[in-house]
Amino acid sequence: MPLDQAPVLGGGGVAGIAWMTGLLAGLADAGHDVTGAGTVIGTSAGATVAAQLGSGLPLDDLYARQADPALQPTEIPAYIDTGTFAARWQEFAAGARTPHETLLAAGKFALAAATVAEARRRAVIASRLPSHDWPARAIRLVAVDCENGATVQFSAASGVSLVDAVAASCAVPGIWPPVTIGGRRYMDGGTRNADLAAGAARVTVASPLGMNSEAPARCRCPARSPGSAPAAHRSPLSSPTLLPGRPSAPTRSTLKPAPRRPSPAAPRDAGACLAPCGLGGRGRAANAGVQ
Repeated sequence: MPLDQAPVLGGGGVAGIAWMTGLLAGLADAGHDVTGAGTVIGTSAGATVAAQLGSGLPLDDLYARQADPALQPTEIPAYIDTGTFAARWQEFAAGARTPHETLLAAGKFALAAATVAEARRRAVIASRLPSHDWPARAIRLVAVDCENGATVQFSAASGVSLVDAVAASCAVPGIWPPVTIGGRRYMDGGTRNADLAAGAARVTVASPLGMNSEAPARCRCPARSPGSAPAAHRSPLSSPTLLPGRPSAPTRSTLKPAPRRPSPAAPRDAGACLAPCGLGGRGRAANAGVQ
């Protein structure tokens, strides 16, 4: 059965969770609430947000959980020596020639890494979720099998704990431990998600990382002067991106400003900017207190 609309939420760490929550709240404020979609697809940070959206808490409450430090869960700091990390990764990835070979290398890298205990990391994921039950709405959480590189979509029909499914999708190789489900080990599904919405009439992709985005070059936001990208205009991970309907397979979708509540940064086409700078400051505020 064809989907009406499918928000696709990408990866970006704890800052990405806050950014997407603020972005979705700002879109709703501007008359573009996409959180009522029948299916939400989430990967990594997006898996957390998808599960939070299905918890039954309204957007305002989810926003408050990001903006108010007193309501935020206790996280485990990730201390990374980028030089060592990159060198270690190259040891595994040196022979990879195809995307699938790269996934296999990432799986080996994830399995070999020294990380915190799986149970400790799972407790953090559990603390992020207002509910540990699968929601009534359909959500699909993307992870990758460490051993064979296969993409897996966890859902309520998978017979898997929601906490485990979110933890698997958030298991960044080399940083967090792969998650054991049914005797298999799973890692972050961050390399793909938008194509999984194929068949939806309308797709909205929120990508905190902004991989391969044309948005910086095409942005028409008045807050950005030609040739510049001020800090207020960037996502928490250095790229200003929400790209509505830019998946590889399904149709594009264009979000137009609501006539009753026009936004100065409302998009004019599918490649225009929907960064938090145009959403009444709500997207920016959601990052306060998140390290």
